[in-house]
Amino acid sequence: MSEELLHDLRLHRTQEERAKQNFVKELRSYVLNDMADAMRKRYEDRIKPAFEAITGHPPEDGMDVHKVMKEDAFFKFYSSFRYNAQEMVWRSVMPTLERNIDILKERAAELGEREIGGTLRLDPDLEVPRNVTEIDVHLAPGGYHSETVSDDLTAGALYDNGLQVFSFGLMGRNLDDIGWSMAQYVRNKYPHFKPERILDAGCGVGHNSLPWAESFPQAEVHAVDVAAPLLRYAHARAQSLGIPVHFAQMDATKLQFEDESFDLVFSSMFLHELSLKQIRSFIAEARRVLKPGGLLLNMELPPNNQMDPYDSFYLDWDCYYNNEPYYKGFRDQDYKELCVQAGFDPEHYVQFISPQYTYMKPEEYRAAIGVEGAIDRNTGRLANGIQWFGFGAWK
Repeated sequence: MSEELLHDLRLHRTQEERAKQNFVKELRSYVLNDMADAMRKRYEDRIKPAFEAITGHPPEDGMDVHKVMKEDAFFKFYSSFRYNAQEMVWRSVMPTLERNIDILKERAAELGEREIGGTLRLDPDLEVPRNVTEIDVHLAPGGYHSETVSDDLTAGALYDNGLQVFSFGLMGRNLDDIGWSMAQYVRNKYPHFKPERILDAGCGVGHNSLPWAESFPQAEVHAVDVAAPLLRYAHARAQSLGIPVHFAQMDATKLQFEDESFDLVFSSMFLHELSLKQIRSFIAEARRVLKPGGLLLNMELPPNNQMDPYDSFYLDWDCYYNNEPYYKGFRDQDYKELCVQAGFDPEHYVQFISPQYTYMKPEEYRAAIGVEGAIDRNTGRLANGIQWFGFGAWK
């Protein structure tokens, strides 16, 4: 079932709209679980042995797997289903948004007046990077930066409502499991670390910003993004939930914060949307604004050099077919080396696997992270049994 969002920006959906969204949610679950498992079996049983018979060795990397898989009828069938299901995510929620746009703006304005402690600062002169303006990332129509009316927050509503369908129940009841899992990992793994200022870079609508404020209530949390519609929505959403966060329109590769002004810099599913030049700039900027003893933490997809060739191929699907052109280029990097190149000590590099915090009891989560996890086929893969990957470094 397509559940209601847990804040005051949720919109009334007709019975037909609910039915469409439920269908798309179940379709995506079928594609990413059942069809994906069948495709893997086909590869193991038929395609991989055929490759070995011709070459004398198994596929060496994800590129090898992609070359042979893209000629396979089942892969074409799978990809067609998955691509169309992705477009259907947005189509299923757009009628609801279009019908309620004025109501949404009114609610956001009312929520903005609440005395919660959070703020919103927009920069009309900011030049939004071309990797945002020139691509409909995730096939989202118009991308996430487009504005057609004053005080537009449609793109934020599209993302929030779309993610509810897209994730088919795997990102937490409030779509914030990544944030909770990363924050609670830090809180439990490093109990003596008490960050007072936290920055979420590339925050989107703030799904994963708010858990930091809740996990570390003594901290002042800031969150930046280049897309004004996302930030307007993020601020109203945080106000509705009563969680103070300071949102600002800012390019994370050119942070407008003083040197050594944050204890923790965080990002989630952000780096793979950037060019390699932008990634390097961001990590360098993160180090600049971190205080000595501070932590850079990125929740991301695991690197290709630590994965089985088939798993690398599977995760890189989005680079070729989901309008995420930098996806594979990022995952081909050595993450530790990216941190070292930005000035971090290689001895201070961190990397870990986290289970899903919001689906477990706190004591179960603490026990789970007490055992060092290994990257496997479920790491970063949106399917039943998913686990999250984090990396970064201490300054």
